[in-house]
This record gives sequence, structure tokens and C-alpha cells, in this order.
Amino acid sequence: MLLQLLESLEPAFFDGPALLKMVGLFCINFFVIWLIIHFFYYPKARRRDFYFTYVLLASSIFMMIYLMDGAKMEVGAALGLFAVFGILRYRTESVPIREMTYLFFVVAISVINGSTPNLSGVEHIASNLIFLIVVFLAEHFMIARKEGCKFVQYDNVELITPERREELIADLEKRLGLKVLRVEVGAVDFIRDLAMLRVYYDDPDANRIKSIDRTLKFPKAPDAFDSV
Repeated sequence: MLLQLLESLEPAFFDGPALLKMVGLFCINFFVIWLIIHFFYYPKARRRDFYFTYVLLASSIFMMIYLMDGAKMEVGAALGLFAVFGILRYRTESVPIREMTYLFFVVAISVINGSTPNLSGVEHIASNLIFLIVVFLAEHFMIARKEGCKFVQYDNVELITPERREELIADLEKRLGLKVLRVEVGAVDFIRDLAMLRVYYDDPDANRIKSIDRTLKFPKAPDAFDSV
């Protein structure tokens, strides 16, 4: 009865086919974004804050583009909106490169789905399936070695010379308890006898992204690690 009442109203108030099309495209976009975030991003990162951000951001961008008649938007306006969200930064912390890449990815999918309503259902499904395949290949087959990386402030600069690299690796393995694969030497402070090292190691838990390994400075607050 409610459907009959709506259909009896003016077409400008209720357009059944247009409504079904919008809901269908939104569901496709939401489902694809959820698959990417839930099965590819989250298992490694375990960042609920970005999970929340990606889902809401993708949904809002899709609706914004679609309701602004994305198929007729000028290219400059679409690219401008795309760039604003693509270079997004948060005031409280810098966004890691992996999170920024996924942010760029979900924005791209939402913009494409929202700005191409004239494509057929098969074309929409095929284009989104291509995105899913790319993410799957990137996450599972494009990493040559399962390795982790840590930044280490090292207190024995005498071992950073190339001819003593084996001694350096042996000392790091003893202190860290890890199988060190290679070491890169960065900034060196001879006054304080400190060197900044990037240590690559064999990581048995390589399927988990540990952003804390990229920390360059010790936090001042006791609970500063809680937000990582």
C-alpha cells in the first residue's frame, strides 16, 4: 500500500527506477569497499580507526558524487574533490604510507562508482572486480620476502663501517633476538656515539603490519604507545 501511495505521487517526488539504481550502486560500492578493508587492509594493520574512516569516507564520497550528478560533473571539479581527499592529513598524527594508499584507493573506487551511473550492472561489477583482483595480487604475491623493519638507535658507531658489517649484524642479532637480514646506516652522531640504523629482519609474523617498528623517537608520555 505504501508503494502504491508513493507511485501515485508526482514523479519529481518519487522515481522508483532512479531510487533502485542509486541504492544498487551504493550497495555495490559499499560491498566492494568493505571487502577491501575487512579482508585485505584490517588483518594486517588492525587499525579500527582507519577501518571506520574508510567505510564512512567511501560512503559519503559516493553519495556526494552521485547526487551531484557525477556523470555531468566537469573533470576539473571531480579531480579537485579527488585530490582533496587523496592528500588528506590529520592534525594529530601523520598518516602512514600504507593507510594513505588505501585511502587513495577507496576514494578512487567511490568516485568511479558515483560518477559513472550510466554503465550497465555488468560493467560496474567488472570494474570493481578488477579493483579487488589488484588488491589481492598486491597483498599476497607482490612481496618478495616476508621481512620486518625496525629503526634502531645504535650506541656503538665503531661497528658501522662496511668492513665490520658482519660484527654489526651479529651484535644486533644478540641484542634484538632476531635474524637480521641486512642493515642500512643513517644519521651518525659521533659526539653522543649514536647511529640511526634501519634493520631488516626475518619476521615470522610478517602478515601483521607493525607501525611501531617505524617509530624514530621514544615517546615522552608513558602511554604514548597505546595509540599505535
